[in-house]
Amino acid sequence: MRRPLLALAIAALLPAVAAAQTAPVERPEVTAAAKAQHDQVIAWRRDFHQHPELSNREQRTAAKVAEHLRALGLKPQTGVARHGVVAIIEGGRPGPKIALRADMDALPVREQTGLPFASTATAEYRGETVGVMHACGHDAHTATLLGVADALVKMRKDLPGQVMLIFQPAEEGAPPPEEGGAALMLKEGLFARFKPEAVFGLHVFSSVQAGQIAVRGGPLMAASDRFAIKVTGRQTHGSAPWGGIDPIVATADLVGTAQTIVSRRTNIAKLPAVVTFGAIKGGIRYNIIPDEVEMVGTIRTFDPAMRQRIFADLRNVAEHTAAAHGAKASTEIFEADGNPATVNDPALTARMLPSLQAVVGKDNVYEPPLQMGSEDFSLYALEVPSMFFFVGSTGKGIDPATAPSNHSPQFLLDESSLDVGLRALLQVSLDYLHGGAKG
Repeated sequence: MRRPLLALAIAALLPAVAAAQTAPVERPEVTAAAKAQHDQVIAWRRDFHQHPELSNREQRTAAKVAEHLRALGLKPQTGVARHGVVAIIEGGRPGPKIALRADMDALPVREQTGLPFASTATAEYRGETVGVMHACGHDAHTATLLGVADALVKMRKDLPGQVMLIFQPAEEGAPPPEEGGAALMLKEGLFARFKPEAVFGLHVFSSVQAGQIAVRGGPLMAASDRFAIKVTGRQTHGSAPWGGIDPIVATADLVGTAQTIVSRRTNIAKLPAVVTFGAIKGGIRYNIIPDEVEMVGTIRTFDPAMRQRIFADLRNVAEHTAAAHGAKASTEIFEADGNPATVNDPALTARMLPSLQAVVGKDNVYEPPLQMGSEDFSLYALEVPSMFFFVGSTGKGIDPATAPSNHSPQFLLDESSLDVGLRALLQVSLDYLHGGAKG
């Protein structure tokens, strides 16, 4: 009976052995680097968080980044797209070229987190004095990429290939009429002399639990377009509205009717879409009906044809709703300034999925739903195969579904996400450069 029992025992063990052999494993150099960089990355993040800067105004942040890169022996190029910083790490062995990107800018948001290193900074935005906060986590992205840079430089002798570090300004959008962000970096020739085979980026995300990573091949984040509508009437006294043409009433009707563009004219069973009005300004006194009202807003789509149809519908609704009130409407859609949908290269994402699983485990990497938020990382993805992934930033014990979202004045980053982000970006980089993580 001994031999059959032994055979049965071996047969029972085989699935476990096979699973152990195929389970992704974190590189020991990644584990060591994360441990060594832990305190420094947190210190960088807190410093950047306490000193946020708006888009196209990232002078201090860029200077700190360039200073550390020089300390590593690199030769950073500064002033790219105003305040961007770019550096190349030359490996000691031949191999592929990749690029890693982190954004540096903050938002016009007054912080309400109560953190000991909370921002008290203010700046001017659209003619108003506003609070400034890293309410989207770009401070974490910058600190993480600095930590990855430090680790890659330390292993440069045995590193195959080259790594471009992209510290990007103005991801949130340059203030009109300025140019900025990924679009301006590419326009200035970012990939002219160094064309990577792949570009990788990450974003801390409040709707993902800390310790988890969310990624999907194909479309991930929506295209974003900005619009402005001006409704022109005729000014009159508030006590005699019949003496003029009221652009405020026309605007109210226009905003309501515009909601039917998505709810009644767009096939959202195919892909989602959003039309949002973000600001309405008109008039200055309680008893004066003004000449005009101005509105600004955003359109989010995934399908190029659907995007163009919504543009046409919005112009049509604005023109004819205003006309029904005797007013006129002019609509401007800043198509050239918009971001296309962020689309992960399916083959690259499938190849690198084991790298992410190696860092947090298979059960902690999942495919998220389509996100209506937008990213100008999408512009890099139009140039070369790219992968962008979300790192959970909401701490244990807090429901990500109800946690303050990115862009909230109460956005709160669990700093364990810095460790996950560094390990994930470093593991992906090393696996790709060494030709591993084939999926």
